[in-house]
Amino acid sequence: MTDQRVQRRLAAILAADVVGYSALMQRAEEATYAEFERLRHEVIEPSLSRHDGRLIKTTGDGALAEFASPSAAVRCAVEIQESIASGQSSLRLRIGVNLGEVIVGADGDLFGDGINIAVRLEGAADPGGILISEKVHSEVGGKLDVDFEDRGEQHLKNISKPVRAFAVRAGAHGALTDRLSAALALPEKPSIAVLPFENMSGDPEQEYFADGVVEDIITALSRFAWLMVIARNSTFTYKNRATGVRQIGRELGVRYALRGSVRKAAGMVRITGQLIDCATGTHLWADRFDGRLENVFDLQDQVTTNVVGAIEPRLRKAEIERANRKPTENLDAYDYFLRGLSRFHLHTRQGNEDALKLFMKVIDLDPNYAAAYGMAAYCRHRRRVWGWTDDQAGDLHELAHLTRQAAQLGKDDPVALSTAGWAIAFDLRDPQLGASLIDRALDINPNEAMAWWMSAFARVWLGEPELAIAHAQRAVRLSPRDPLIHQMYTAIGNAHFVSGRYEEAAASALAALQVDPDYQPALRLGAAACGKLGRIGEANRMIFHLRELFPDITVSALKDLLPYRSDHLAAHLDGLRKAGLPE
Repeated sequence: MTDQRVQRRLAAILAADVVGYSALMQRAEEATYAEFERLRHEVIEPSLSRHDGRLIKTTGDGALAEFASPSAAVRCAVEIQESIASGQSSLRLRIGVNLGEVIVGADGDLFGDGINIAVRLEGAADPGGILISEKVHSEVGGKLDVDFEDRGEQHLKNISKPVRAFAVRAGAHGALTDRLSAALALPEKPSIAVLPFENMSGDPEQEYFADGVVEDIITALSRFAWLMVIARNSTFTYKNRATGVRQIGRELGVRYALRGSVRKAAGMVRITGQLIDCATGTHLWADRFDGRLENVFDLQDQVTTNVVGAIEPRLRKAEIERANRKPTENLDAYDYFLRGLSRFHLHTRQGNEDALKLFMKVIDLDPNYAAAYGMAAYCRHRRRVWGWTDDQAGDLHELAHLTRQAAQLGKDDPVALSTAGWAIAFDLRDPQLGASLIDRALDINPNEAMAWWMSAFARVWLGEPELAIAHAQRAVRLSPRDPLIHQMYTAIGNAHFVSGRYEEAAASALAALQVDPDYQPALRLGAAACGKLGRIGEANRMIFHLRELFPDITVSALKDLLPYRSDHLAAHLDGLRKAGLPE
């Protein structure tokens, strides 16, 4: 009988992989493949040979190698990374090294957890970095001219037990050295570095365009009072340097990084961007934008608007998720504010009550937090408009106080000014004053999407529907994935309604209801527009759902509540009567 016993041996395993290979292949398939082949033949395989390593296998974007000793494996890993960092390669590698038992296949291939852990460590390494297991560290510590950073226990995919890992830091002259760059403490508010975009055009003369886009994005993001943006002079020190975002995060003291590329060809330009969490390396957002080059400055403005509009709500979402993960005893005013936003965006009665309590908690902790007064006023507004209160007069009184505080304290805060303006326009029935406060918010930050759609509603109530549509469309353009986009659609629909364009009003209401089927203003608008159009069955269904959500809603209650101009209010109430809303 043939001996079928499995052959095992102890081996040091090196796993290497190209960072972002799939994205690079999509962007420049032939160039990426050719560059990795060059690195394999000119850097990786010669280094393996010098350190007595055996190449087990290569994949399209990586390599797996075996060494007789862990010291040889680590020396080889450092040499590979230093060679790549000191050269002109556009690629970066992650490398993982493990010492463990492996199974030897009949063809010399290796299998088992010894291999799997090396591969998983590679995936957890910094771009351009090396991550080794505790077993390797215990063998090589003190023997090599490198330092180590303890990364703690790593929970690796499909590995049953946590693996303690160490990042390798090369010596004083090594390209991996970053220990001289002291890590800056993260500020309390969110922080971002907009890194130089890579010029992919192959023409150095086009560098100005990529730099111009980045500078415009930095300027636009700087207008958000809640966001700390690193200055251009600091971020541009990373130009043409292959530096990992985790290292950049530590050196600049930022939580997020935005990086990207610009490619110009044949009268067209393509700009790609990625928003990355510096602590984890996680990609939070990625997109690309295409345009024509007839007017380069208009195109830069368009790209800036699109990028800022896309990443601003994603940054807010990431910050809200971060705050929700923090233990309650560690929360500060800003984190309570973020938790309040999280509950506010649920659009439910309980969520609104929770949000109001959290915003008031912010005010207790920081009586000068202008945006908290504005958002608390907004919660009081919702109570009144959505039928979530038994004390309309009491809520109106509190709303007036909160609004005054928001306006007084928030002279430079666009969120405070826009929410105060909204409450003044709607609840305090002064759309002219409310619109002027929102205009001030937009002067401070023309990229604040919420201010644009709040301005749109104020313009509807002032009888300026075309300006209202323009402002609401600006909000949609700035923040096309905004959690409040249904309010933007409803603003557009209201503008069409007061202009007598009931078909367009109904279509806008339906678009809003696809986002939030329970949004009361969209249900009202849709029912009124369909009532005016004689689509009574459709109007009746909206009224039925509206009264399921708000049983006490009537025509007379809305007459006293809504701030439309008298002729526009009469048309709105007429549509609701035709739709079946009781008097």
